[in-house]
Amino acid sequence: MTAAEADDEGKTAAGRAARRRAKGERSSRSFSTEQFALTAWLSRPLASFHLVLAITGTLTVIGIVMVLSASSPSSYNPETGSSVYALFQKHLMFVGIGSLAFLIGLRVSLRRIRALSSTAMVVCLGLLMLVLTPLGKNVNGSQGWFVVGPFSLQPVELAKVALALWGAHILVIKYNVLHQWRHLLVPVVPAALLMFALVMAQPDLGGTVTLGVVLVALLWFAGAPKRLFGVILAGGVGGAVILALIAQYRLDRVMTFLNPGADPQGKGLQANQALYAIAEGGFFGKGLVQGQSKWRYLPNVQHDFIFALIGEELGFVGCVVVIGLFGLLAVVGMRIATRNLDPWIRIVAGTLTVWVVAQAAINIGYVIGLLPVTGVTLPLISYGGTSLVVTMLLLGILANCARHEPEAVAALRTQGPGKFGRLLRLPAPEPYRPPTKRRGSAGARGSGTKRGRPAARGDGRPAAVQRRGGGATRATTARGSSTRRGRR
Repeated sequence: MTAAEADDEGKTAAGRAARRRAKGERSSRSFSTEQFALTAWLSRPLASFHLVLAITGTLTVIGIVMVLSASSPSSYNPETGSSVYALFQKHLMFVGIGSLAFLIGLRVSLRRIRALSSTAMVVCLGLLMLVLTPLGKNVNGSQGWFVVGPFSLQPVELAKVALALWGAHILVIKYNVLHQWRHLLVPVVPAALLMFALVMAQPDLGGTVTLGVVLVALLWFAGAPKRLFGVILAGGVGGAVILALIAQYRLDRVMTFLNPGADPQGKGLQANQALYAIAEGGFFGKGLVQGQSKWRYLPNVQHDFIFALIGEELGFVGCVVVIGLFGLLAVVGMRIATRNLDPWIRIVAGTLTVWVVAQAAINIGYVIGLLPVTGVTLPLISYGGTSLVVTMLLLGILANCARHEPEAVAALRTQGPGKFGRLLRLPAPEPYRPPTKRRGSAGARGSGTKRGRPAARGDGRPAAVQRRGGGATRATTARGSSTRRGRR
């Protein structure tokens, strides 16, 4: 190679390196721009509110499509003249009722919802008692339904909402004395245990499990000591063992979970067929309405096992999308809980989020064989009913909580309700005003840091919110801290 050729080759290599560096710089700038745009969008005052609306709408649409696909074979009955769209039409009716419930949860003032929580708790306890009388109807072995014509009501679903709202109300009232066990546990835990007993009398293990999730979430977000959750976990495991031993069908579910191949055509039919359906879906699935499991191979596919049909028809990609949406809902719900100032809203937003996401995790867990079958629905996707309507109601309440974030309140009260708020005529949210404390009161005496207290301090706001607050917030925090130092 001559010197000239070597020089030309060096220039060519230098040019290629320069082009690669320029391309890398452009890619880096593009990534930085996209990251900045996402961060800027998430910092908007109503980002949490819009995310709740988007997640709710997307999961509801997925549910409508999958119920249409899953219910067609089981809906058709030539003897009764039932068409292939019979169950789908009922599901659309429940979606319509749920949309109205979502709007109610979004429009009604949170202050009024909190004021009505005690009444709702009493009414739900009464309904749980009445459903055990001849007024209730036994469906699939559970005396847990009120049926009036084509409509049915499952009181346990309403009881979960009442327990979440009322429990948060009681825990906030007792905020300054929650370091004492009797105030932390009474009356929330006894009322919840009464609900557990009434639901298990139906019997309904799935409803009891989700009620337990609501109770644990309430105590967690109220700041209960961690050793209490160890006791609750031990009690829950012991109770599950006892319940499994006293009822043969529960013991069969546990044994099927431990050894699903022992009776593949009998007790293990649903669990095995669900796994076969997911396995046949592959990465991209067979395509909508192309699944075979819904043709009576997998019983109740439109109810508890609809995730198996998603895996079969939409494949691994469809399953990841559904799981990702529930994961995003968990992140958004925790964001709403941490960004709010009102302690009641924080506990309610956290509890409702944990409830929905945990129920989805339980359903998906037993469909893919990681948990024993418990009979809970996949929120917003399983065939409609009381569960669908109540889930949309609590998501409406969660969206209402998102509109009460401090930045959202300031924007809505100064810049107007926006296009969506103007379309639905949503009222402007009220800013949070912490309760005034009288000198020498129990609240002042209990202001020191004690074991078992909630994580919030001062006026009930999280420390992170206090740090990024305005001058008035910092002044309030400073006055509270100086008062505590003086008392020490």
